[in-house]
Amino acid sequence: MELLKDSFGRILHYIRISVTDRCNFRCQYCMPREGIKWIDHRNILRYEDLLFLCNVLANMGAGKLRFTGGEPFVRKGFPLFLKKVREEFPQAALSVTTNGSMLASVADDILSLKLESINISLDTLDPQKFKLITGTGNVQDVIRGIRSVAIHSDTIVKLNTVLINGFNEDEIGDLLLFAEREGVLLRLIEFMPLHGDVWNYNRFISADDILSSLPDANSWRDDTSESKDNAGPARYLVNTLTGQRLGVIAAVTHHFCDTCNRLRITSTGQVLPCLFSQKGVNISNALRERDEEMVKKGIIEAIKMKPRRWLDMESGDEHMSRIGG
Repeated sequence: MELLKDSFGRILHYIRISVTDRCNFRCQYCMPREGIKWIDHRNILRYEDLLFLCNVLANMGAGKLRFTGGEPFVRKGFPLFLKKVREEFPQAALSVTTNGSMLASVADDILSLKLESINISLDTLDPQKFKLITGTGNVQDVIRGIRSVAIHSDTIVKLNTVLINGFNEDEIGDLLLFAEREGVLLRLIEFMPLHGDVWNYNRFISADDILSSLPDANSWRDDTSESKDNAGPARYLVNTLTGQRLGVIAAVTHHFCDTCNRLRITSTGQVLPCLFSQKGVNISNALRERDEEMVKKGIIEAIKMKPRRWLDMESGDEHMSRIGG
């Protein structure tokens, strides 16, 4: 664990690993609609490289691995890769972030791996608005994906909704009802200023405004249970009337940098100390050469680069699909 400690005493035991920059959606806040420059396949880490990376991370004390994209399920063989990770690291807390559109077809295989959580992006239930925000796709595919994994009690299913003023702020009530009916956890997320061409303050809704606009706003109280969810960036609340839980992630107005325990590794082997990092350390060659000491050295170097808070940094123009969310 000491190897994963940064300059401010934070232990970065939660590693987010992107397996691809590609996605079957074109969400406005995640990637451009046109002129996308995909990463050359030759520069993407092979699954064998990623398995070696997981082994190094486990030896360093990392206990939680989350696999992201782009959309991880568009990469051929991803479910089989997850199975191999589970076989090699039976005690690790494994999670996946997905848009959910391909989940229904692989649900049985994924659920057999006993993942800790599956995070599914869902910004709207409205079919027309869904096409508008994603640029393509059918919201019913995502709903089928949600239902295919929500029935499995051992895996926590979370719906991540980015709230955008003038787009989906009027759907909070419907999303809460949907989440309650399906037995999943809804998390409402502040719209983060990753890209100046998409983000502007007029589209931003603060966490405080989110809380005040909740149905039965006076019935929501902070969740003081010892749920393992409560250790993350979200502020969790529980409805005293229904018992429903809700997460609110105030990534902008009440950033969680002081307790951040995350490190990001892109599909090209770039270790990023922060979501907003413009600089990182590339460990791809060391991974391909199976040089554990050089991989560790690169990871430790990136950890030392982690800032106290993201507000100390300038946001870059790298799109979320490449960073891994």
